[in-house]
Amino acid sequence: MKFDMHCHTKAGSIDAKVPLERYIEILKEKGFGGMLVTDHDSYRGYRKWFMSGGGRRPEARDFTVLCGIEYDTRDAGHFIVILPDGIMPPILRLRGMSVRNLIGIVHMLGGILGPAHPFGTRSASAMFFKKFKKDPELMKKLDFVEGFNTCESSQANMLAVELAKKYGKPCIGGSDSHEERYIGMAYTEIEGKITCNNDMINAVRQGKITDFGGEVREQTAKARHKEAFYSVWGFKAYNRGLGLVFSPLRKIRSYRGHH
Repeated sequence: MKFDMHCHTKAGSIDAKVPLERYIEILKEKGFGGMLVTDHDSYRGYRKWFMSGGGRRPEARDFTVLCGIEYDTRDAGHFIVILPDGIMPPILRLRGMSVRNLIGIVHMLGGILGPAHPFGTRSASAMFFKKFKKDPELMKKLDFVEGFNTCESSQANMLAVELAKKYGKPCIGGSDSHEERYIGMAYTEIEGKITCNNDMINAVRQGKITDFGGEVREQTAKARHKEAFYSVWGFKAYNRGLGLVFSPLRKIRSYRGHH
């Protein structure tokens, strides 16, 4: 079964332009059987679609929409998170948690996670942060690696695959699309039928990913800007600052989630 495992929706990501319904249309036309919604620190895109009865509409027939999130840590970049069906904890809507805490929470809830574009944009990619250099054992605690991301260079994707091989982790492929023209430019092939988050979690854990890959898109002016020195360090400072600001709120939401 063919999935695009990195998709940003207009309703869930401030920098995305495509409604979830349009994703379904385009991906079905391209022969995909499903997608993973990975909005930035938000479940809003998936929730809006689900609550409006999106899964019951004719266009969603024979197509699986999974609910994930792309979480911004304060010390290790972006991570794709997939939790069991129906679990969308408020704490993941507050960016800036440490990667160690994120790993602990995701696994406690029965989910899986892996670094998005680990050698991609310096301000958002795990292997450009000191955390994994100081504590490489953290890689062993992760469940997969995004081995192909349409937005990143061939070299960055090659390094991601090598990282996955080094630690014995499966790879996924995702378009990281925010615009229509990039939807479905990357794929993940999974053995068997995937109908829900639990199926995907089990498939990753059981080694049922059979293939991944895609097409690297052209580098945009926006991408070059994101790699500039001022942009990289500005974003890191912004993310770390928000992490500290949100810290008390995370404790409150975590407490409420357990009571």
